[in-house]
Amino acid sequence: MAKNDSGKTERIEYDLAEIYRGIRTRVTDLIASASQESLERVAPATPEWSALGVLAHMVGSTADVIEGRLDGVASDDWTQQQVDLRSTASVEQLLEEWERFSPQVEPLIDSFPRRMQGMFIVDATTHEQDLRGALNAPGARDADAVVYSFDQLSFGIGRQRGDAGALKIIHEAGERVVGEGEATATLRATRFEIIRAAVGRRSTTQIASWNWEGTALPESVVIGMFAPTRSTDLVE
Repeated sequence: MAKNDSGKTERIEYDLAEIYRGIRTRVTDLIASASQESLERVAPATPEWSALGVLAHMVGSTADVIEGRLDGVASDDWTQQQVDLRSTASVEQLLEEWERFSPQVEPLIDSFPRRMQGMFIVDATTHEQDLRGALNAPGARDADAVVYSFDQLSFGIGRQRGDAGALKIIHEAGERVVGEGEATATLRATRFEIIRAAVGRRSTTQIASWNWEGTALPESVVIGMFAPTRSTDLVE
């Protein structure tokens, strides 16, 4: 669990439709202003996909929700099918499809099971930043999508510490304690860095080099479904 400065468990309310709409708007603007050459560049955080492939996955996720293609949801096969089905689509066609399906999905996000809400928004947040890496366009690191993703992922980090004690995270906007029992470690890092590490976009060496005190357990920062983490460093 996560606790605020007073030690009380905190759970923040978010406008998930607005968060997703913000991601889509920012990504659309990025893609619309990018050159074809940069769109075909491999996204450093996702070696198997170009920037267009990342966009195809983001578009495909909204289409699959509306059209009920949810068998194997979030699996590698499910996401790869989204990319493969759109491999010949133009940028304009991809953005048109996203603009068509997203307004249908956005009002539904609040009705998703809580775990699916987190997966849907965290996935979109992750891939916005993957695209920014591919297009050399860093930004939105303090967006509500990052704040929400940190909120969701930090719970998972706390759970992964098990009986090693809680972790106090001191970030740019305050602090949060995650896990059970007394804090046995303190980590000073930005929310952006933590969420990128949690979804496998940082190497174990990078995570271990952060400002830790106490029982660090850097491997606990990477959420299980994204392990093992990168073998090489990724600086964004």
